[in-house]
Amino acid sequence: MRISSSRGEQKKFIEKVISKISVAEAAKVCNLSERTIRDWRREKFLMQKDAMLKLCKSAGVSMPLGFKEKDDYWHINDNLKMGKNLGAIACIKKYGKIGGFPEERKKKWRKWWDTKGKYQKVGCIKGPLPIKIPHSSKDLAEFAGIISGDGGITKNQVSISTNSIDDRKYGFFIKRIIKRLFNVEPSIYFINNRKVMIISVSRKKLVKFCDKKLGIKAENKLKQKLNIPDWIKKNSKFEGRYVRGLIDTDGCIFDEIHNIKGKKYHYKRLNFTSASPELIKSVFNILKKNNLFPKIKNNRVVQIENKQKIEEYFRVIGTSNPKHLKRYLK
Repeated sequence: MRISSSRGEQKKFIEKVISKISVAEAAKVCNLSERTIRDWRREKFLMQKDAMLKLCKSAGVSMPLGFKEKDDYWHINDNLKMGKNLGAIACIKKYGKIGGFPEERKKKWRKWWDTKGKYQKVGCIKGPLPIKIPHSSKDLAEFAGIISGDGGITKNQVSISTNSIDDRKYGFFIKRIIKRLFNVEPSIYFINNRKVMIISVSRKKLVKFCDKKLGIKAENKLKQKLNIPDWIKKNSKFEGRYVRGLIDTDGCIFDEIHNIKGKKYHYKRLNFTSASPELIKSVFNILKKNNLFPKIKNNRVVQIENKQKIEEYFRVIGTSNPKHLKRYLK
């Protein structure tokens, strides 16, 4: 069961929770990854109802306003009401339901794999598909930052998730840089009801490359003590492009508001947050090396607060994401 509320309410709820407990604690309470908590804060996905109740109890906060409960297949049911999704209609006629039970599907798949799937010599069982292996470059350093920021790696796939509205142009930039580096055509998927755009490549060799060259394995990035690869740290131009990719995906530009004697004062801030102490320290050192006056807050946030230094950041480090520059100039 999922929880749906008006835009911005889920973000307010998660921010209220993590003002009481850390992201790591919130993830532990829900038995989920820290990345999921951050995705909920950015409203990439709808929260699970049982997780919301656990967070309310653990953090001592109230539930989000005006929320509605939706089952896991609400988008299919909505389409059915409008006469769409002929495949779903056929599925209901045949099986009487949509979705079924995940564990039951896994058992049936395992049975098929053990008896037939792993023995077939056609279809997808043909060995790993090739990729171009790129040399160290500024583009590769930026890709490493992108993957470190909003990337996800499984045993067979590398993917990057962005906002399908605010980051749409940037999503297509990511697609182009992947094609240029590895000579593969990434797939793009849109989850419109969640405003998510996913750029993915299903290549075992790319997964292996990310492990060996970029130091990112197919597991939780924080458990592996995510940090900047040594080959990037040895080259100042590579460092800048890595930080660009990292902040373009997982950083933000926002207005900090102070009320002083009844007047509101707005201050621009450039912010990057991570639960990896090693990565926070490395990003801080690169920004400091470029004389951008960064600060570390709560051991989890690197921030540039000086307006002139934020402007200098865009000249020295730059951005490939139009959203950040637009928010700075706003």
